[in-house]
Amino acid sequence: MRPRTATNMPITTTAMAIIIMADITTGTEMADAGSDQGVLYRLLAWLSPSYPVGAYSHSHGLEWAVEAGEVREAAGLGDWVAQIVRYGSGRQDAILLAETWRAAVAGDDGRLAAVAELAAALAPSRERQVETVAQGRAFVLATDAAWPTGKDGFPEVAEMTYPVAVALAAARHDVPLGPVLTGYLHAFAANLVSAGVRLIPLGQTDGQRVIARLEADVADVAREALVAGPDDLGGCVLLADIASMRHETQYTRLFRT
Repeated sequence: MRPRTATNMPITTTAMAIIIMADITTGTEMADAGSDQGVLYRLLAWLSPSYPVGAYSHSHGLEWAVEAGEVREAAGLGDWVAQIVRYGSGRQDAILLAETWRAAVAGDDGRLAAVAELAAALAPSRERQVETVAQGRAFVLATDAAWPTGKDGFPEVAEMTYPVAVALAAARHDVPLGPVLTGYLHAFAANLVSAGVRLIPLGQTDGQRVIARLEADVADVAREALVAGPDDLGGCVLLADIASMRHETQYTRLFRT
């Protein structure tokens, strides 16, 4: 009897082999999809407006800008937020987040401590520092309580800023850097738009139009932060920084900052 070879293998055997390979491939894809869904779920939870970090109580100086007449309508709000995302604290936070994530993944405690200290020092006003540190501490408390990993807790940092806290959580949960940057910047921008909707005031649909307009700004800054480092830090949105300083003595206020 002639031995069976790959060319004369029975059709049923070949079909079974194909089915088994298909099952293996499908199983791998399902596992990958499950992992991706877990990453997405965590990011949606952590960066949701309902996450207890108090983001809704901060306007980033926008409250003064509205009172001073610097921001009056939806178009002006879009311009204001876009400038902050591209050239101000949004971009700066993204670079600090990325650098923190890399240091945490590498297990480089010295580098991590240096970035955390730098992040706290770069706040341009007292209120900005209050804003980022208060949210950072609240994020750590909520994430430690609700999303334990079994790994070591968050490192001891004197002033845990918000981008540093988010980066550390992402690294501990094996969340890739790209989605974290996009999610963080979207949440940052959306919170400012929400503040503008309440302050100007605007309709909800106008607010969503502004958020839609900011998509390209968020994507560009997230992409830039992936390859940027500490030497790329800096900003030039001086009026937004001054607004945060002026807000400290603003007489009537809805927001903490």
